[in-house]
Amino acid sequence: MIFFVIALAAVVVVGIAIFIARRRRRVIRTPLGRSRAAMPDILVRDTSSIPSLVDGVTLSQRLSSSRGVFERVRSLSGTGDLTRDQLDVVEEVLLRSDVGVATTASVLEELRANGAPEGVAPALRTILLDGLRADRTTTTTADPGRVPVWLFVGVNGVGKTTTIGKLAQRHHDEGRSVMLAAGDTFRAAAADQLEQWATRTGADIVRANEGADPGSVVHDAIGRASARGTDLVLADTAGRRANSSNLLDELAKVRRVADRAPGQVVETLLVLDATTGQNALSQAREFLAASGVTGIVLTKLDGTARGGIVIAIERDLAIPVKFIGVGEGVGDLILFEPAVFVDSLLGA
Repeated sequence: MIFFVIALAAVVVVGIAIFIARRRRRVIRTPLGRSRAAMPDILVRDTSSIPSLVDGVTLSQRLSSSRGVFERVRSLSGTGDLTRDQLDVVEEVLLRSDVGVATTASVLEELRANGAPEGVAPALRTILLDGLRADRTTTTTADPGRVPVWLFVGVNGVGKTTTIGKLAQRHHDEGRSVMLAAGDTFRAAAADQLEQWATRTGADIVRANEGADPGSVVHDAIGRASARGTDLVLADTAGRRANSSNLLDELAKVRRVADRAPGQVVETLLVLDATTGQNALSQAREFLAASGVTGIVLTKLDGTARGGIVIAIERDLAIPVKFIGVGEGVGDLILFEPAVFVDSLLGA
């Protein structure tokens, strides 16, 4: 009898404990549920595109970080010979903007020799423009019976695939038919990303499975472009590190394949990330011999104060910067115009 009473009491105690626990859980959940706002039927009614230069944004606004560095030069007054303090300011500004030691020394030498007859900023403007006189024309035609090919090279992360997509849009807008060659077969997302751009721009695309031979992809794209009468082939390449000789040898092989009939490489564009500064210059040197670079695409200039890297590249390597990226919008990859660029840094 005693055993039965003890067992019954235990059951009652357990039951009460379970009831209290459940009750507490309900009490905890209820306030949280009441505090939540009802979800709307439509989260976003209108979408807006990323602003681009065509929307009235000036290049000076896009280059605000680099322009800020040059503020000290713009504020220098006086004409004639420069003082030691003025030269020190110019030197510091040029080095901070990643113009480079050699180029900075050359600029200072010119300023010492010629002075600043109309002011420091105008004198510096003249010197910088003198170093940006390269031919920036791009070629979109090939020999009769050949298909013009633009080959894109550069390490991963510089914006190479996005650059190809934006240029595909530019050529489409100018009335050219475009074939994209997804030659970066070592990065799984590269071909997918390029295919999205093909869909967006109305371009054709040739791609292969991950790990396929890049040269064969480019060759197939050129053959298909030739058969269809396509105006231009834009060919992506692997973007792995430039300091490995076997990878650069592979890049040289892709270029030979692309330049073989019916294809003809008319532009080889090296894509560099402006935010890496002097490292971009080192990358450029690595790629020159392997791929016969004809021009530079400098991306992400809007996100860095190192705009002077443009001057360093052209003075040190004698390779023209042909396009610059100053935003994420399709219209934010623009032709590089030296006078507009320098005025954006030094103009009022």
